[in-house]
Amino acid sequence: MSKYTAECLAATKEELLGGLDEIAREGARRMLAAALEAEVDEYLQKTKELRDELGRAMVVRNGHARERSVALGVGLLQVSAPRVDDRRPGEHFTSRILPPYMRRSPQIDHVLPILYLKGVSTGDFQEALAALLGPRAPGFSGSTITRLLENWQGEYRTWSMRSLEGTDYVYIWADGLHFQVRLEEDRLACLIIMGVRQDGIKELIAIEDGYRESVESWSSVLRDLRARGMPAPVLAVADGALGFWGALRDVYPETLEQRCWVHKIRNVLDKLPKRLQARAKEMLHEAMLASCRASAEEAIGRFADEFEADYPKAANCLTEGQEELLTLFQFPAQHRLHLRSTNPIESPFATVKARTRKTKGAGSRRAALALAYKLALAAESHMRKINAPHLVPLVRAGVRFHDGVLTTHSDQGIDATHGEPEKIAADCLAIHNI
Repeated sequence: MSKYTAECLAATKEELLGGLDEIAREGARRMLAAALEAEVDEYLQKTKELRDELGRAMVVRNGHARERSVALGVGLLQVSAPRVDDRRPGEHFTSRILPPYMRRSPQIDHVLPILYLKGVSTGDFQEALAALLGPRAPGFSGSTITRLLENWQGEYRTWSMRSLEGTDYVYIWADGLHFQVRLEEDRLACLIIMGVRQDGIKELIAIEDGYRESVESWSSVLRDLRARGMPAPVLAVADGALGFWGALRDVYPETLEQRCWVHKIRNVLDKLPKRLQARAKEMLHEAMLASCRASAEEAIGRFADEFEADYPKAANCLTEGQEELLTLFQFPAQHRLHLRSTNPIESPFATVKARTRKTKGAGSRRAALALAYKLALAAESHMRKINAPHLVPLVRAGVRFHDGVLTTHSDQGIDATHGEPEKIAADCLAIHNI
């Protein structure tokens, strides 16, 4: 193929793609116009019997409104909406499809926070949206994002005061993440709690501003959750930070404790020279991924035997709080993947850190909290359920698991060693009147 032919084909392709966009926009414009006319026709049909004292129709067409630009997913459309003259006192027609003063569709409003949250700076918005909607896209500027941030702060305040009555979180994860705040000296200690409902769905529970993850800060968060109706979780997962555990024992003393293996491994490896870390990490993973409690204890013992003499701090770091590392063996084996670490928090909030690095931090602590809240909700919609969600109600009911396996209920006619897990779970639920 000659260079000239290739250039012609490329130009033709570009024109075709441009033509496709125009065809799509024109088709969308016509469909929107037809939908608006049909909406008015339906309204007039419902009111056609209404007459005044002179026999004149009370509701009639009144031409079209002045043409306006509306930003939609297919681009910028010029629309002239039909008008209705409704002479009934206190009544007027309002289009549900295209409300008055609407300049962009709700879907475009969803695009704006996504672009912002994913790291597009406000100065680049016009260029980014022009590529999506065309060069005449109106009303997108830094001030638009400023208004969005204000709206998010209002949403966050409402969300943080919502009632938790009737919402039961069986497992919770807690972690404190630190973000830079551009206009303040101290970094934001963002205290985050996520949970698993009885249906297995993961859900954000709380995001609060704390001070160095202290006991007082965590106690304030947990007491607020209890006051708003949240019952005690069965199990809490967090790192070794003393602040959270001290607060948990005070507010929800019945909740069992599971230390985060990922944080523990990281802390242990920090106390070893680099030349030994690969070997140590392999041994620690063997303990973390053990199939039963006895195997995990043996793996921890082997690690201590190998490193205690020369590196006692590393061995002590692992054995300290060993019981809390092994709590997960009291719960379904299918849930261990989720209970070993605080990854359900750290994974979605990696986006927050990326965003704050891009902008050198939010402008204020309130803006940072609102930003973290919106990002977490965006990530929440993509979270998958916990494995084997049918077992979560059993955990809440207090059904026993030994090394991750459902305990046999032979005295009640249930053999947990045979049969389908869902059937066993159903039988147990029946026993516990759930």
